[in-house]
Amino acid sequence: MRRAIKKSSLLKILFILLTLILVKTVNAESQLERITVATVPTSDLRGFERRYTHWLGYEVRERGRVSTALAKSWGAPKSAGRRYVLMSSAGSPDVFLRAVQAPRVKGYEAMTTWGWNAIEIIVDDPLALHEKFNRSPFKVIGEPKGLNSYPSIVAFQIVGPDKEVIYLTAETGDRDKSPLPLPNSHVDRIFIMVVAGPDIEALLDWYATKFQMPRGPSRQVPIGVVQAAQNLTAEDLVSIGLIRLKEHGNLIELNGYSSAHAGPRPFHSGHLPPGVGITSFSVPDLDALELLYIRPPAYYDGKVYDGRRAATVRGPVGELIELIENKR
Repeated sequence: MRRAIKKSSLLKILFILLTLILVKTVNAESQLERITVATVPTSDLRGFERRYTHWLGYEVRERGRVSTALAKSWGAPKSAGRRYVLMSSAGSPDVFLRAVQAPRVKGYEAMTTWGWNAIEIIVDDPLALHEKFNRSPFKVIGEPKGLNSYPSIVAFQIVGPDKEVIYLTAETGDRDKSPLPLPNSHVDRIFIMVVAGPDIEALLDWYATKFQMPRGPSRQVPIGVVQAAQNLTAEDLVSIGLIRLKEHGNLIELNGYSSAHAGPRPFHSGHLPPGVGITSFSVPDLDALELLYIRPPAYYDGKVYDGRRAATVRGPVGELIELIENKR
């Protein structure tokens, strides 16, 4: 079982590469343009800021309190007045990690429920980072490994004290020929968000249809971090699919978590769900989307919104998807 689990990250990377090759043509009408924010609820905002400043080299871009209107737009009215911190890398200062103060959810474990389950970040030197993170408050849950048929692609996985899972991935070879985005700093921007549900095909169809996006095929592979989190055997495979956003290097990875081993995410009523609470994307026109928003689109201030309209919708498994118009 241990050998199969170690190979799982390699198979996952191979599947991503094959999908990137197969899905070459991006629909000009694709409505999800790029990932802009991943939001993580935390019971220790200062500790979160220290961890991401020291260990990932992220910089604070903004501090404040969640407005009543924004909290209601998320369907999380008890987030109103809660402090937040907005952070990003030096290389991609406009792609953010946002932490929002929230009570801890007892019993929640990463990668065991449906919804947003992981953040994938492009980095420059994963081996050096792995050595660093072995001494950090983050727990390494997947060791760095190169792909057998593409050994220059290396990734490892960590989980933070707030049960947020982060994949740290790099092209260590010829980056001009790589399907991965280029890092502009040692630890750079988010380029993939991972969402899970009980029916991979339904999940793929919903995102592809609602946002007019091309979808690749789904297949079953071993994913070691998921298998370990859910106490699966090496033979218990996980369904995986990809949706490619309009901007190069931005994707959504979709995982199928069997209802026998996973279920809906627990959360405190009125607050954001734990782990990864919201993923935010830029879109060209909120009015062009046939979606049932939690609240009507409205204008918001701050670095994330910059006076633009935004609205949030619940995805097919309850995941919060915030959409930010790229026009004022």
